[in-house]
Amino acid sequence: MSRLHVERHRVARIGWLRAAVLGANDGIVSTASLVVGVAAAASSTSNVLLAGFAGLAAGALSMAAGEYVSVSSQADTEKADLARETAELETQPAAELDELTQIYVNRGLDAPLARQVAEQLMQRDALAAHARDELAITEEMTARPLQAAIASAATFSVGAALPLIAAVLTPQAMLQWGVAISSLLFLAVLGVLGAVAGGAPVAKSVLRVVFWGALAMAVTAAVGALFGATG
Repeated sequence: MSRLHVERHRVARIGWLRAAVLGANDGIVSTASLVVGVAAAASSTSNVLLAGFAGLAAGALSMAAGEYVSVSSQADTEKADLARETAELETQPAAELDELTQIYVNRGLDAPLARQVAEQLMQRDALAAHARDELAITEEMTARPLQAAIASAATFSVGAALPLIAAVLTPQAMLQWGVAISSLLFLAVLGVLGAVAGGAPVAKSVLRVVFWGALAMAVTAAVGALFGATG
């Protein structure tokens, strides 16, 4: 007795995974950079924390709004393409059948088999067949604005909270280095988690997020020190 072979592909996670990794990474990097920059200007711990919490709130709302707007634009484009395809299937069914047949021919099927496949798929669900094979719109890849906005805001907040916790626990004399080093460790962990969830090379993912995080903190520290010295 044969068993059904079930496969779970990581591509199904791409919608929320991209927003989650981006949100957490941005939360850590932007907040840590802000804290390090303000600390470099010789500000008190209370001022540093105030700036950090303000950055957390503003960043979470900005991430949510940005993701919602951008993914909504993608969703609008998908809806417009599906509406046009629906109209073409109603008014030009023969041309749409030829188009789908040619797609399968281009993918390697011989013409008679491609025609048979196209006919059977269109009989079952013509719009779904054209959405998948002509427009590359699938259930896994469909734009979900609200999901992306919530994931981005939530993960940004979690990411931003980590440097703030480090700032609270670190003595003021070591605030810059304590926050910078702990944030790089947080970014390394995020790189590992993102790589494992997405099936990507771990070392490359970790190196990428740590490098850009270190660069951002170095630049803001330099700016903070410059303005602190001239203030």
